[in-house]
Amino acid sequence: MTATLASAPAGLAKVRAVTDRLPRTRPLRSDARDNRDLILNAARAAFAAEGLNVPMREIARRAGVGPATLYRRFPTKQALVTEAVRGQLGACRAIVAEGAADPDPWRGFRRLIERICELHARDRGLTAAVMAAFPHAMDVAADREYALRGTAELARRAKEAGRLRPDFVLDDLILMLMANNGIRATSPAARVAASRRFAALAIQSFQASPAASPLPPAARLTPVIMIP
Repeated sequence: MTATLASAPAGLAKVRAVTDRLPRTRPLRSDARDNRDLILNAARAAFAAEGLNVPMREIARRAGVGPATLYRRFPTKQALVTEAVRGQLGACRAIVAEGAADPDPWRGFRRLIERICELHARDRGLTAAVMAAFPHAMDVAADREYALRGTAELARRAKEAGRLRPDFVLDDLILMLMANNGIRATSPAARVAASRRFAALAIQSFQASPAASPLPPAARLTPVIMIP
């Protein structure tokens, strides 16, 4: 018994020596967060470019994780696409908030249009696709109401500053976004370039005193048949 007690410190020292040589791993919480971000980034890119039919296993492959890790974070396809589009809704809120916070309302209004058009061009139809495929997946009413209120207030301030034409209504902005979503280009980069040019044209038309300022470069677009 005495010998056993005497040897205990030496045994503990050996255990510590062995464990000290083991590789240190990051906490599981950090690993899980990293994997989740990898999966969401891969899913957003895949859904934006190819639609919602990209298989879960393919998303896991692009994220560099195993299928088991993907399903542990997102048990269903609906859970994954809902979380993927939530980021776009958050980006829209951030764009509106940034525009509203600009002390120059016309500059804030211009930036809002430019950034919303580019966001839609990069991630065309993702929100609409999710709502169509999973109509009860998420409630976007609060985000929509926030965007409408913030944009309406920004437009009011820009009118009072004499920079936004007095007959502008929010329906004009909605019409512009519908047209922007209809852009068809030869590549995602060309679609973004075309969207930037279209936004510049729209901004000039919304000005109280339109000025012929230079436009962004034109982009190669997919030809369309004008007559049905």
